[in-house]
Amino acid sequence: MKNLLLASTSTIYGSGYLEYLLPELKRLFSDAKEVVFIPYARPSGISCNEYTAITSKAFSVIDISVKGIHEFTDEQLALKNAQGIFVGGGNTFVLVKELYDRNLMDVLKDSIERGVPYLGTSAGSNICGVSMQTTNDMPIVKPPNYTTLEVIPLNINAHYLDPDPSSKHKGETREIRIKEFHVYNDTPVLGLREGSWLEAVKKAIVLKGNLTARFFEKDQTPVEIPPGTNLWKFL
Repeated sequence: MKNLLLASTSTIYGSGYLEYLLPELKRLFSDAKEVVFIPYARPSGISCNEYTAITSKAFSVIDISVKGIHEFTDEQLALKNAQGIFVGGGNTFVLVKELYDRNLMDVLKDSIERGVPYLGTSAGSNICGVSMQTTNDMPIVKPPNYTTLEVIPLNINAHYLDPDPSSKHKGETREIRIKEFHVYNDTPVLGLREGSWLEAVKKAIVLKGNLTARFFEKDQTPVEIPPGTNLWKFL
């Protein structure tokens, strides 16, 4: 039985790191005393130790300790024994490459499928989809495969942005980029706006937060999904 919380972002405007999600995290990790943190997306290129320290400080508010997976002698065993797992945001290409290089992708998927509570933010949410091909990140490294965990039957576009009518920028919008993806791929895509998250438990994938999300299917008009919707009705 899956038990996932997949957020578009770790930090919303005017709030500290993970602060807006803390009530949800207290529920998600209610049976966990320690969470295994995967820091390999390394936002802004910070070290794994620095990233883990930031995360540990945030989780201390709800009395949960955090240990970075890089601190374990056996990373696969750490995931197998984890009471809870958090994969942080950053660069999805870097994260996926590290998970494959360290032979962690299949072990992580197995832990999720067994019901280990999982939190993903940004890149950590992207990897729960069918592939990482709808990330916004630059391909600064080359992962061996674009296929990711496939624990939800769609792709996520985290940090989804709507076109700004007042902007003088005339380049491609997120909607155009997702349309380009659908020229070559059939996987549905959810544009997840900042401050929104998915709660995936058993066969339910419910949109949470105060904002709608934008749902894209190949050769179909995009649909606005209101909060509280179970996305399985579209899948």
